[in-house]
Amino acid sequence: MEVASVHENLVELCESSCRKYPGRPLFGTKRAGEWSWITYGDFKERVDALRGGLAGLGIAPGDRVAIVADNCVEWATAAYATYGLGAIFVPMYTAQTPDEWQFILGDSAAKVVFAATSKIHDQLKTVQDNLPGLLHVIGLSLPASDEDSYEAVLAQGRKNPAAIQHPEATSVAGFVYTSGTTGQPKGVVLSHKNICSNVEGSEKMFALNAERSLAFLPWAHSFGQTAELHFFVSGGHAIAINDDVGNLVANLSEVRPSILLAVPRIFNRIYDGVNRQMAGKPAPIQALFRKGLKLAAKRRAGEALGFADKCLLAAAEKLIFSKVRAKFGGRLKLVLSGSAALNKDVAEFIDALGILVYEGYGLTETSPVATANYPGHRKIGTVGKALPGCKIELDFSKSDNEGEGEIIIFGPNVMQGYHNQPEETARVLRTDGGFRSGD
Repeated sequence: MEVASVHENLVELCESSCRKYPGRPLFGTKRAGEWSWITYGDFKERVDALRGGLAGLGIAPGDRVAIVADNCVEWATAAYATYGLGAIFVPMYTAQTPDEWQFILGDSAAKVVFAATSKIHDQLKTVQDNLPGLLHVIGLSLPASDEDSYEAVLAQGRKNPAAIQHPEATSVAGFVYTSGTTGQPKGVVLSHKNICSNVEGSEKMFALNAERSLAFLPWAHSFGQTAELHFFVSGGHAIAINDDVGNLVANLSEVRPSILLAVPRIFNRIYDGVNRQMAGKPAPIQALFRKGLKLAAKRRAGEALGFADKCLLAAAEKLIFSKVRAKFGGRLKLVLSGSAALNKDVAEFIDALGILVYEGYGLTETSPVATANYPGHRKIGTVGKALPGCKIELDFSKSDNEGEGEIIIFGPNVMQGYHNQPEETARVLRTDGGFRSGD
């Protein structure tokens, strides 16, 4: 069993895992239908090289490095290389518009931005004309012969390595931009302590050991970034990076993950898909399916099953449930759901198939996990208990309904504030350190 880690910053988190698990697979990517993996040791070499390359571009402690890319090895490399210079990482989505990128790059005062594709690179070069502080636009897909390519920056970093920095726990690790009430995104300021405390609390709740996941939630979002990327790197786990949402089911069967992070719409899709499939089966199979779900729910509730019911449940498991799980690779044992409420019927359905469902609650402003169900403390239809180190209170003065109150969150995971928005910060951060969730 792995022991929960205690890290002062994300640089230590990554260094520690690369030192302990150099030969373990870390990131898997799919090209031309084949999966290939790099190890923790391989990843360290890339992070070290890119840290040197960024230093050569003038990045120093406190500077901002941005990226417009979907999940990829280069995304993670850029993040940890940035942290290792004491700089601040600012991720953006490929689905955003150039105007949104321009606002975020300007608001964050980014000096360097990585672009996923040649089209995005060209768009960002145009945006650069309006951003005098943006010094470099680096293309992940540009040829190595181009000095603005990712490969060229890596090569320069290998020639000119830069000493690794270990930021203070209270130093800012990143800005995560969320939708703003005024129409412009708000940059949530998260420190190394914010994120590392969230990882540590999650490790205390979930004792995992050398798991494998398929990553499809965007790391530009706080949930995917903390609960998957940093949490999994900290624990020495393996992350296969999904190439396209349309390939998700096929990739699940190939990667054979043991744990999965997802949002409710993914579970809803599974629920609808299995029910559609069952609707086309013979009546006896449909009846066995429905009965099996009910018996699995009774067993989960602790009710005793008679001999006949045990036989029916065993038949449903062998003929139906195991085949459904096989579509997810056959090794999936638990799923973590967040970012929105999961329908209780859907959660019970997934759980009845033999895949344990753990739902949590949080916001980007809480790094993001504030509460979660976890082994030994799980009740479907709830969002569980407060993360270790966190405290939840209800402010009943904010509701006209008796017994209802606004959720106030306390803990080391509460953000530093909104970048460049002191009034918005003051609106949600109380003087006693509590964060007003608005929920």
